Amino acid sequence: MTAAVFILDPLVIPDFSGGEVVLDGPEGRHAVSVKRLRPGEDITLTDGRGRYLDGVVKTVEGKDRLVVLGSTVFEEPQEQPRITVVQALPKGDRGELAVETMTETGVDTIVPWAASRCITQWKGERGLKALAKWRATAREAGKQSRRLRFPQVADAATSKQVAALLAKADFAAVLHEDRDYGSEPLATAELPTEGEIVLVVGPEGGVSPEELALFEEAGAKAYRLGRSVLRTSTAGTAAAALLMGRTGRWS
Repeated sequence: MTAAVFILDPLVIPDFSGGEVVLDGPEGRHAVSVKRLRPGEDITLTDGRGRYLDGVVKTVEGKDRLVVLGSTVFEEPQEQPRITVVQALPKGDRGELAVETMTETGVDTIVPWAASRCITQWKGERGLKALAKWRATAREAGKQSRRLRFPQVADAATSKQVAALLAKADFAAVLHEDRDYGSEPLATAELPTEGEIVLVVGPEGGVSPEELALFEEAGAKAYRLGRSVLRTSTAGTAAAALLMGRTGRWS
C-alpha cells in the first residue's frame, strides 16, 4: 500500500527546523482523526501541482496536528501527452461522478461545457457553487488516487471557447456516434506522443449539428468508442482510459 497523500500548500521545508514539517488544519485533522496515522508511518505531502515530499510521521499532537520528518522536496514531471476532457454538464451529481473517475484515471484538465443540449445550466451563484463542487471533487479524488498533480478544473466554457481549445490541440476529438454522421473508432486513431490531446464529451442529448460543424472547423474529428452507448458521465473516463493505454501513460 502506498503512503497516504495529504495537501500542504505551499510545500516548504524550513531550513531551521531540521527537516520537520507541520501538517495541521483540515488536512491534519483528516490525517489524525480519520486516517489515524501514528508515529513511524509513511506519509506523502504534496501541493497538488507536482511538488511532493515523502516523509515519516514523527509525532501526533491532539486531534488535528502532526509533525512530519522529511528533508527533500521533489517534483514529478508532467506526463505526456497531456489529456484535456471537455465535459458537457450532466444532470444532478453525475458531474461530480465524472470528475471523480476522470481524476482517478489520470486526466490532466477538465473543462465544464455548457452545450446547447445540456439540461443543466450553470448560471450565477448556482454555477459558482457547482464549479466549486467539481474542484473539491478533483482535489479529494486526487488525494484518494495518490496523485501528485491534481487535474485543473477550468471555468465553464462556451462552445466557441471549446472550439478555440480544439484549434490549439495536437489531437482533437469529439465523441459522437450517429448513423447519419461518419465517425472513426478512437481505438485506431493516430495519437501524438507528446503535446495536447483534447477530447469533447457531449450531453445526454448528443452534440448538436451546429456544434459539430464548429468543432470540425476547428480541426476536431468525430470518434466513437464502441458498439454500446455510454452516458455522458462515464464516456470521458472510458475514453481517457483508452488514451492512457494507447499513448503509453499506463505502461
